[in-house]
Amino acid sequence: MMGGIGDFLIAPFLEFVFMQRALLGALMLSFSAAPVGVFLMLRRMSLTGDAMAHAILPGAAAGFLLFGLELVPMTLGGLVAGVVVALGAGAVSRLTVQKEDASMAAFYLISLAVGVVMVSMRGSSIDLMHVLFGTVLALNHDALTLIALVTGTTLITLAIFRRALIAECLDPLFLRSVSKLGSPVHFVFLGLVVINLVAGFQALGTLLSVGLMILPAAAARFWTQRVETMCVLAIGFGVVSSVSGLLLSYHAALPSGPAIILSAGLLYAVSVIAGTRGVLLTRLPRTSHRTA
Repeated sequence: MMGGIGDFLIAPFLEFVFMQRALLGALMLSFSAAPVGVFLMLRRMSLTGDAMAHAILPGAAAGFLLFGLELVPMTLGGLVAGVVVALGAGAVSRLTVQKEDASMAAFYLISLAVGVVMVSMRGSSIDLMHVLFGTVLALNHDALTLIALVTGTTLITLAIFRRALIAECLDPLFLRSVSKLGSPVHFVFLGLVVINLVAGFQALGTLLSVGLMILPAAAARFWTQRVETMCVLAIGFGVVSSVSGLLLSYHAALPSGPAIILSAGLLYAVSVIAGTRGVLLTRLPRTSHRTA
């Protein structure tokens, strides 16, 4: 019995190199993107992360038009596009009456449309699906190296600016009043969001890369209030989602990227219901108390 379970859980990763690479890439993204997602969520910027994920599409599409499905041009293009959209949305919100969330939504919709049109100009529907939804099972050495660099950069940066990031999440005005780190930390954090989305784009595509950033973080919030514990839990949920999603993809012949995000979505649903700060332990006791 145990042998059968072991074969079901372990054999795909032992037998196939592409499964090993996919697992390594997804695990590194979990360690990198999930903690960034925690701070994104605590700043009430989750939808900003989604908008930024779509904003990288025109740059990646430009790299694809010029060089095909090559890692470096598409990565650099996505990075430039993400920075331009972030700065553009920020400039519109500061120079006009429009709020940043509205300007970000406008830039996101325009970016998504432009990117899809650019990919369609040269590529096939398969190329478009690759750009939008990624190919985690096709990660090569260069893509894994990029993800590893982003993961290392993210973890080191979070360790250095941890206190400032937590302070800005809790009370940004207080941080700006007592320290000059307020604005620099904000831009450092946006930089982390962009590079993690670009790294995630290699594995999960523009439409799903933000999923591994937000869903584990959102699930972790139903279990704890401490930021550090939330980050650790988010990483754990990301790891579980990656492993289970790849196994689901392998055994059920499903697309790997969506399978990983669906697994993260299932963990989120369980956390909403059964977490220590979820529905069962917060809402239901109050209801029964009132009826009593």
